[in-house]
This record gives sequence, structure tokens and C-alpha cells, in this order.
Amino acid sequence: MSHSIMWKQPKYRSRKRFLPLVLVVILLLNIYFLWFSPIAHTPLPIRQGKLWRNLHALLEKHAPQCSSPDLRGASAGTPRFDANDESSRRNYIVNSDDIQQPLQIAHDGFVHDMQELKSDRAYNPRTKGIVSAAGGTYLPTFLVTLRVLRRTESKLPVELFVKDYAEYEPYICEIVLPQLNAKCIVLSDVLSTLDGSRSEYPIEHFQIKSFAILFSSFEKLIWMDADILPLHDPAKLLNSEPFSSAGLVTWPDFWSNTASPLYFNVSRQPDLPLNARQATEAGVFLVSKKTHYMTLLLSAYYNYHGPSYYYPLLDQGAPGEGDKDTFIQAATALGEKFYTVSEPVVDLGHPDRWNQGIIGAAMLQADPMEDYALTRRGKWRVKDPEVAKAARGFFIHSYSPEFNAGGDLLGEKSRSKDGNPTRLWTDSKEALERFGYDAEKVVWEEAKTVSCTLEHAFDAWKSKSGLCEGVQKHWDAVFEDASAELPKFTTA
Repeated sequence: MSHSIMWKQPKYRSRKRFLPLVLVVILLLNIYFLWFSPIAHTPLPIRQGKLWRNLHALLEKHAPQCSSPDLRGASAGTPRFDANDESSRRNYIVNSDDIQQPLQIAHDGFVHDMQELKSDRAYNPRTKGIVSAAGGTYLPTFLVTLRVLRRTESKLPVELFVKDYAEYEPYICEIVLPQLNAKCIVLSDVLSTLDGSRSEYPIEHFQIKSFAILFSSFEKLIWMDADILPLHDPAKLLNSEPFSSAGLVTWPDFWSNTASPLYFNVSRQPDLPLNARQATEAGVFLVSKKTHYMTLLLSAYYNYHGPSYYYPLLDQGAPGEGDKDTFIQAATALGEKFYTVSEPVVDLGHPDRWNQGIIGAAMLQADPMEDYALTRRGKWRVKDPEVAKAARGFFIHSYSPEFNAGGDLLGEKSRSKDGNPTRLWTDSKEALERFGYDAEKVVWEEAKTVSCTLEHAFDAWKSKSGLCEGVQKHWDAVFEDASAELPKFTTA
């Protein structure tokens, strides 16, 4: 479930005699990084430009010289993860024999040559922050998320990557976001040569995440999709286990890891047992660019060649095919440490209008600190839920609907059986108790604020009308009704 190295503490007759020497070494290292290290003195845009030129050359040099993986209409489907399932991994790629050697040659070449980029690090040492990407219809959702983040009293700076100037909205980026300690970064500006010309190779959709992380200014960072809602201040995660020792922390999806056996041959790894860990739900994860820089370079390779090669290799048509497993598989390919939260993800939703089931609206992810406290004692709830109480919730991935008043937020999914406005999250009750407070009310309040103060500010809302009125009506009906039954929230 996780990789870790345990070091045995040597026994000294007197540790005190070594303390002054240790302090001197630490002081000298601090002086070096603050005053003499090239990474500290070269302006970040120059370092970003150098990294992109050198990385782009290697990405092109080691492009696979073969056809794409062919699934012939087959798919891994939607296999739910079962930690006790010992079934074997299946291959759905029909042209494996034809493409294995060319893929392996290209992969070997990139892993070898990327060692040349060890000094091309494009971040500011000893910095921490949150990185995200959004544009168009996702920008209002991101702003609601950002306001929820600030409600947790988090002071972490935020860098929002937009693909290009078509997604750059001056009023939001230059007036609104700076007031919330956030700023926009135009990815097409970063991925350009020093003479200002743009790259001819578009990076978009799932590919953006990997490059936004690689070129962000932070050394330690939390990636959060635009629709990831933090229940608590996430800054503490960057100062605690398991991140402190692992340097890469990911959360699980509902599904099994469906990477093809071909991928493990290409990357020269042992075939991962099907029940070793879940597929990654990469809407949120933690990474140190200092300790996992090489992992991020290899994941950039996987994403650059993702749509044609590595997405089908790593997912074989399973739900969410894209970047989701590129980060952790890059780490395993390089033998770098990681920690995967073992607590299963939980559905959040409410009963549908036809009494046929639950309308899924969001996913609850567990506190990695509490999960780590359990797993280090050998208590794996993913194998046996009875061994311990579930860790508290920490992130909510609100995927359908997203909190965008100009989208489907006020549509059928926010209506009860009788057609009246309702809460989105009423099931499961066990999951709601792990919130610790009425998180949905907080999110709706911020959605109301964004809708009523910026109703005509977003490009995606230019043709919309009545957004503030619609959210206000929903708020009044659901959250101002004193007779409404409140879900139970507890931190106990």
C-alpha cells in the first residue's frame, strides 16, 4: 500500500558532542541555498524557459515510434476495487506484441536522458502552495472552491493555470483573485521559447495538470482540481506524516487499477498485483518537487504522449482515463517513495425522484494523517472496515453538479423526489458525520456570494441571467427553513 524506508537510529555514547557540528552543517546549507545556489538566484521565468526547452527536446526525441495501443472496442470496464481480490491483471490491448519494443526503447531513452535535467528545476526553494487549473466554465467553480479554502483559514498562496489567453479573464485574474492570495499563470506563456514564440505542440485537457505542477513556483504543493472542496486547512498536510517522509501522497478512486501488463513490461517493473492499491483519484494530491522532481519529469512524458499512448496503457478505457495514474506509476517506475491513502472513497448524494437509487453528486476523501496513523499500526480498513473507525473527511470532490450557478447546479440533481429544492449531500449518513460541520451549507453560501457579486463578471456567464436570484431561492428554501431536518455532523 505504501513504500517507506525505516532507518535504525545509531547509538552514540554522547549525542551532545555532535549537536554543534550538526547545527553548523545546517547553517552552512541554509547559507548556500539562500545565497549561492543557482536555483535561488536565477529568475524563475529564465529557469522555466530553460527547463521547457530541454524537456521539450527530450519529449520529442523519445516519442514512441509505433502505432497507438489498440483496444478494438474492448475496455477494462468499471471493476470496483477489492483489497481481498486476488484475480490476475488482464490485458485488453490487441497489438501488444507489435508495440512493446518501440515503447520500451522510447521509455528507456527518456528515463536515461532526463537525468540531464536534474539541475533544471523551475521552482522557488522552501515555498509551499496550492496549484490548480481552470478556464471557461470551470472558472466560477474554482472561485467558489477558493473561497471555501479561505473559510478554512488557510493562508496558502494559490497559482491558477489557464491554458492560454483565450481562457485568461483580466477582471477575475487581476482584480478578484489577488484579493484571495491567488494569481493566474498563462501556461502558453511558460511553454514558449525565450524569443516569445509559442510551442507548436498543444498541451490541453488532462495534460495540463502535469505541466502546471512542473512549472509552478512552489517546492511543496497541493494539487486541487477546480471542484475539490477542502473541509479543513490543507496546509497542515504539508508539515505532517505521511507527506513528510513520502514526498508524494495520493487518494483512491472507486475502481481497481487497470493498467495493462504491457505498461509494466515497457517501464521494466514487476507486474503490480491487482489488489495492491486502488486506481488514483487525482483530483487532489500532494507532491514535493524537491524529492520527486524526476517523478514529475517522467509523468510529464506520460502525459505529453498520453492521449496516443500512455492513457490507454494505464487505464485501458476504464472510468476517468487520463492523467490520474501517471504520477504514481512514474514514481513506481523510478523506485521513488509514495503513500496512497487506503481509506476507501465514499459516495455522497441523495435519493432520486423515482426511488430507484442514490444520485451521486460528490466523493469524500479521508484525512491522510489519520489514515497513516492507522496503517502504520497495521490497521487497514480497506481490507476490514471493522478494525478501526474511519478517518475524518478532508476533501470533497463535488463533480456533479459542480458549484457553478451558470451550469447545472440548480437543475434536476438539486431537486428532491417531489421536485422541490434539496441538499445535494444527504447520503450516506456515516459519511456526513465525518465532515465535522455543515460543509454543504458553507459551499452554498459561497456559491451564493459568487453568483450575486460576480453575476456578469465571468465570460461563461455573459449570456446568463437570473443566477443570483436562482441561488438565493434555493438557499432560502433549503437553508433558511427552520423546520428542515439537519444532517448529523460530528468530529468525535
